[in-house]
Amino acid sequence: MTSSTQPPTIPKYDVFLSFRGLDTRRSFISFLYRELLRRNIRTFKDDKELESGRRISPELDRAIEESKFAVVVISANYAASTWCLEEVVKIMDFENRGSLTVIPVFYGVDPCHVRRQIGEVDRQFEKHEKREDHERVLSWRQALTNLASISGVCTLKCEDDSMMVDEITERISTLIETTRKPTRTGSNLVGIDAHMKALSRLLDLNSNKSVRVVGIWARGGNGRSALAKFVYQNIRQHFESHCFLENVKRISQDRHMSHLHREVLKRVQVESNQKVLLVANEVNKLEQLDALAEDFSCFGPGSIVIITTQDKQLLVSAGIKLVYEVELLRFRKVRELFRQLAFRERAFSAAFESVLCRGTNLAMEWLGCLGVRSG
Repeated sequence: MTSSTQPPTIPKYDVFLSFRGLDTRRSFISFLYRELLRRNIRTFKDDKELESGRRISPELDRAIEESKFAVVVISANYAASTWCLEEVVKIMDFENRGSLTVIPVFYGVDPCHVRRQIGEVDRQFEKHEKREDHERVLSWRQALTNLASISGVCTLKCEDDSMMVDEITERISTLIETTRKPTRTGSNLVGIDAHMKALSRLLDLNSNKSVRVVGIWARGGNGRSALAKFVYQNIRQHFESHCFLENVKRISQDRHMSHLHREVLKRVQVESNQKVLLVANEVNKLEQLDALAEDFSCFGPGSIVIITTQDKQLLVSAGIKLVYEVELLRFRKVRELFRQLAFRERAFSAAFESVLCRGTNLAMEWLGCLGVRSG
């Protein structure tokens, strides 16, 4: 039985700091760490917590697993460090499982350069490719790309480090306060009980039959993804192994579908005939479903696979008959959940609210038109 069968890890730290000491240890990280401690935010920083002379890799791995959030400070020489890149791979692995929230900080670097790996970042990877295993370097590239695709904080937009430190610590404080509220009955989850009740009938957690595949469909991705993550976080304890694939479309982009198959095997770490929960978010091609289906044969009775997509026909073509449709009228109630699970910060609330209002108004106008016609 894998480690995923054990009770969920109780977070020991609020924040795990990942950074390149050469660039930021005596400056930005020092200020950030001090402010986090001042706010009583339990923070792991490697030179502070690890005892000298002990093997660092297993302890770092455990520290990441025992943290709620990871603040990854990408600086000029971050990608030049193989150790930093290994950290990113581990961090993104836990992020993909849904057990860690990642906050990237782009310190003196352009997020676009990191995401596309151009300029100095590309030159750093060229050096790695001359010395390291090709597959290992590819894993570093993918993890860094995925990290840079997450909305974060950029110093290029804020010249004052103290203001940045305040912004980051305030954001983390807000996130911690949010996660301390009850997730099942909190006011920010109004309406989620109706979704869970409808989905529970499709999921049938008490079933010991063969693998059950359930689709979640909606036109807009925000509510769909938030709902899928909420379901995953609330039912994963019923399974011996579990995995949340954050963005299948991104994982399989410009890659052979066998890569998606290998990614699932790496993250699920399933033994034959185990009860598995797999959530594949943002599936947009039938070939992706075919690649995922290769793993279903080794999933045991009672296993559940949840597929989210905006393409309803894709679910029909794949023969998935258990489909939950997130209606437009319910999206207004799901939006608080999405803000909590996906963004979870005040910095983006205003912009997100504006987009939601515009989308809701359009939806209500459209529904209003339908109501007039039907009348």
